[in-house]
This record gives sequence, structure tokens and C-alpha cells, in this order.
Amino acid sequence: MKPAAFDYVRPDSVDEALEVLAASGDEARVLAGGQSLTAMLNMRLANPSVLIDIARIQDLKNISLVDGMIEVGAAVTQAALLAWPDLVKHQPLLAQILPNVGHYQTRQRGTVCGSLAHAEPSAELPLALATLQGEVVVQGKRGRRVLSAADFQTGMMTTDVAADEMITACRFPVADAQSRSLFHEVSQRHGDFALVALAAVSTAQGVRLGVGGVAEIPRIVDLPLLQGEAVEATLNDLAWELDGVDDPHASARYRRELVRRIGKKIINEVSHATS
Repeated sequence: MKPAAFDYVRPDSVDEALEVLAASGDEARVLAGGQSLTAMLNMRLANPSVLIDIARIQDLKNISLVDGMIEVGAAVTQAALLAWPDLVKHQPLLAQILPNVGHYQTRQRGTVCGSLAHAEPSAELPLALATLQGEVVVQGKRGRRVLSAADFQTGMMTTDVAADEMITACRFPVADAQSRSLFHEVSQRHGDFALVALAAVSTAQGVRLGVGGVAEIPRIVDLPLLQGEAVEATLNDLAWELDGVDDPHASARYRRELVRRIGKKIINEVSHATS
């Protein structure tokens, strides 16, 4: 299929993009890398009258350290963040997650913020943002807002970004030098969306566990340091609390079992590395 007709606008600045957004109401969509939106346009799942391409706005192509956070501009590709020389040092969990996002080719075009905006339940980057308690910066003519990860994604493929706003950056906290993290996902093929994805990071109180691919939004739980049967009991309770879904790829029962087994493995590994 081909997309419905739309006006294509390629602004040179954030202010210019916001002017178009404000004038277009809810008829506009913002395009960065296009790895998700282009397919939706072709299938006519999205039918904007105006498409705003922000890919060449230089102010949105920066990766920087700001107040203990890694700030990633809205036009930064997944490949660019993965190639950032300081990524492993400052946020090792992201360094583990990014190679699992799509394929080599899609990471050259797909943006970090674009994946967050798409808010696919099985995508890895929304899970990373939620597990690390990151932030998303959104801007409109009415001003600028900083949304916590908990407030940003409101449901399956829905966020708190208003129709006249656009994401300008996302932020991930710099990892503590003593912190340890692990990521593991199960998918039918490498690069596919995860059937289940789990991320764990050590905290002062224990371990924060993030679960993706099971519910509409990532599920985050903070756990004390546990061992043995206590880990199994906690994960069993968590698995049954998740609103697992049956789909052609996997049953809810199978996904719950993956949460139990993989969760136990990564919690034990993070806990042992921390102790």
C-alpha cells in the first residue's frame, strides 16, 4: 500500500517545527528516522495531513552529559548512541540493550527518541527508559516539560505527549560506579520484538527489575536483595500479576514462565556481582 496524501515539511530548527505543529493541530506527525512511522503510513494506520521531518535539525543530534544524565537529542540514531565512546562507561545497561534493537540497518536510521515515542510494548528502549528511571523532554509553543519515565508512557503505543508537542530529547541517568546491570530477552529471531525482555540494575536497596513484552507498558519492581527460594517466590508472584497476553507468537503462560526463569538468573547474577 501507499500512504495517503500529506504535506511534507522539513524544518531547520526546533522553533520552526513547533510553529508547524501549533498550526496543524492534531493533523501533524513528527518524523525522525521513520523506522516505525513509515510502515504505519504505508499501511494507513497513520494518516496525518502534515509530516514534519526533523532529521536535519542539528540541535537535535547531540549526545551530552547534563547534570548526571546522558541527554540524547531527538534526531540521534540508535547506531550513533551505540557508537558513543563513553556509553559503556556511563550507562552499561544501554550498551547491552542497543545491539538488540532491530537490526544493524534499522539502527542506522531509527532514533532513540523515535522508539520511545512509538511506545511499542515489546520494544527494548522503552524498557531501558523505565528501568533506569529516565526522562523525556517534550516541547511545544506553550513551553517545555520534562516527563519521568513513569509518566511518559501511558499505555500500548500511547504517551503523554500532546498533539502540539514534540520530543526534543530523552535522558538516562549516569550509572553509579558500583552499580551492576544485566539485560536478557527472548525473541523468535535476533532483531525481532521481544517475547519477553528483562533488565536488572542494582540499587542501594537491592535490585530494580524491568519486564517488557508482557504487558502494555514495562513493569518495574524494586526488590530487596534476595536469594534462593525467596527469589523464586517473588518472581512467581510477579509473573501472575502481569497482564500477559496470548498472541500468535507466544502464550501468556509461556511468557510468565520466561519471567520466572530469566528473572531468577539475572537477579542472582546482579546480586552476586554487587555483594
